[in-house]
Amino acid sequence: MKVLIVHAHPEPQSFTAALRDQAVQTFEAQGHQVQVSDLYAMNWNPVASAEDFSARENPEYLVYALEQRLGVKSGSIAADIQQELDKLLWADLVVFNFPIFWFSTPAILKGWFDRVLVSGVCYGGKRFYDQGGLVGKKALVTVTLGGREHMFGEGAIHGPLEDLLRPLLRGTLAYVGFEVLEPFVAWHVPYISEDARKAFLHSYQQRLEHLSDDLPLTFPRLSQFDEALYPLA
Repeated sequence: MKVLIVHAHPEPQSFTAALRDQAVQTFEAQGHQVQVSDLYAMNWNPVASAEDFSARENPEYLVYALEQRLGVKSGSIAADIQQELDKLLWADLVVFNFPIFWFSTPAILKGWFDRVLVSGVCYGGKRFYDQGGLVGKKALVTVTLGGREHMFGEGAIHGPLEDLLRPLLRGTLAYVGFEVLEPFVAWHVPYISEDARKAFLHSYQQRLEHLSDDLPLTFPRLSQFDEALYPLA
């Protein structure tokens, strides 16, 4: 299996980085090929802009998705985007490894999605969900956060974690065709003991070693809708 790990944490000694290293070690021990995109170390540019194209179909008005589509075909898309797109298309499994910032991903990772999930390749028209451009690939979200587990769920102070992650799991990953696996969550990380951190790392190793047993989360299929995308009776 070919694995891409997209890692987004500004501190190289963080527990999030330890999870990344555990994933690399575990996958390589199983004989898998691994590439890592460490976005902060790469000084990844998260801002989608006209600068992403050396030539434009319409230099007067930027329709970013359209220019993406044409830029990939013509080779005019920015080199850093093309390099990440190549990794993405190479991978069978993509692991997104990051801390929760304000109920969301770090901005640098959001910018990776904005720039790398290229229209015409990853999605476009009715190429989404089970017809998306990345069908056949799996995605695993691995997150760390400061909150305790009891703070998330129905009736909890922050509500269900699934609601917090919905824009990523459904609106991004499932939308482009990934089979999305149940996220791995390390709770209350800044405040727990070293033994508790080791226990999380061991649990993560066990999860990754048996990832082939995981069933993906369920999302809409286009066959459930008519041509206008109204639900079928």
